[in-house]
Amino acid sequence: MSKTLKKNSLIRYSRQIILKSVGIIGQKKILNSKVLIVGVGGLGCPVVDLLARAGVGVIGTIDYDKVSLSNIHRQTLYTTKDVGKYKVEILKKKLNLINKEIKVNIYNQKANEKNLIKIINKYDVIVDGSDNFKTKFLLNKFSIKFKKKLIVGAISKFDGHVFTFDFGSKKTPCLKCFYQSEPSDEILNCESEGILGSTANIIGSIQANEVLKAILSIGKNLESNILILDLLNLNFRKVLFRKRKGCICKKV
Repeated sequence: MSKTLKKNSLIRYSRQIILKSVGIIGQKKILNSKVLIVGVGGLGCPVVDLLARAGVGVIGTIDYDKVSLSNIHRQTLYTTKDVGKYKVEILKKKLNLINKEIKVNIYNQKANEKNLIKIINKYDVIVDGSDNFKTKFLLNKFSIKFKKKLIVGAISKFDGHVFTFDFGSKKTPCLKCFYQSEPSDEILNCESEGILGSTANIIGSIQANEVLKAILSIGKNLESNILILDLLNLNFRKVLFRKRKGCICKKV
């Protein structure tokens, strides 16, 4: 059912609505959108927080992990009181305090082929907040299958990568076009490689921004590009890549 803007909603979202590229029509698009976030750690926390505040109507979160003390420095929606509790259950309570107008669906399970094929098609935009390439490639596979928009993030140390894919377009390359073979998960291992909390939150915020742009169909996206950020030296660049011959996205 399409949601309408009530008086309180007009006040809540007034600073967005005043933007010419958003307006009342754009805010209604946000309210009627459905976004799935896979992994609610360093990347997923800022994504889910910002999308809830923006008014995304239905937010789904998949994660099977519990909050640990080492999470707190970068995963901004958790506190020391949450240690030992399931992340998705904590998030549902927090998001309901932030914005009661939205619906939050939680999936307290590890993302895998069996459950993703059932879940992904219920959402418009898929956000990757995972810390392993197996999950990233599964999201890539099913986003292609169901022609979804997919926003991928990766972080390590002071560095971050962001991809935006719209698989409703036949021209869009996919994650496998860039990573022709599956990289080692050691690249994304915060325990061994380290991560600055602000790096995670900056990349997650960019992902949230890409989601809202995708919902609103505004601005330039990263289609056919990877955004690479070196936050230690403040170097930012986009690298173009094309569809690869024989890739799974060529068969769709």
